[in-house]
Amino acid sequence: MSRTVSGADAVRRGRPGYDRRGLLDAAVAVFNESGYDGTSVAALATRLGLSKAALYHHFASKEEILETALAEALDGLEGVLTGSDAQTGSQTQIAGDRLAEVLQGAVGVLVAHLPAVTLLLRVRGNSEVERRALERRRAFDHAVTAIVRDAQLDGAVRADVDASVATRLLFGMVNSLVEWYRPGGAEGAEAVARDVLTVALDGLRTR
Repeated sequence: MSRTVSGADAVRRGRPGYDRRGLLDAAVAVFNESGYDGTSVAALATRLGLSKAALYHHFASKEEILETALAEALDGLEGVLTGSDAQTGSQTQIAGDRLAEVLQGAVGVLVAHLPAVTLLLRVRGNSEVERRALERRRAFDHAVTAIVRDAQLDGAVRADVDASVATRLLFGMVNSLVEWYRPGGAEGAEAVARDVLTVALDGLRTR
């Protein structure tokens, strides 16, 4: 005796039955693996086992998928700055402590949104969506540079390194996590964040 398949069953049993979140995650994985520019809508649909119509049911274009993923990464990073302001007040918080909070928060965002941040770090400004994302990323870098400069003025960090160079070096360390960090490894996000802070702000020398 045949059984009528409900809509919920069809989603569970379908191939692959993506919802919007699942499709976004799968598409970002393909972009990171094959490159955004090198992945056509047809190739993306084929890799995900979807028709183009099924893909367009959730996103109007490949560019919308990219924009959504980049916004996820950038919203998280910008939230680190605004969250630090809201927590203690940017005018009263010691600059060195705020710098440590921002670095720790940035590591947390990277770990929580690893594929999206990886994609962000690989964009080159080849489209309007990418150029807007790069503008937001530069604004974030400038804000962190201002915090580094304040920390130098407070004597919390050494002042013989240019603040913008120090920011690039600090986030070079943070961003390198996309190349080697794997969720579920020996160290969790909090431990990795502590390690980054120790090396970045205290150094490896024992004396």
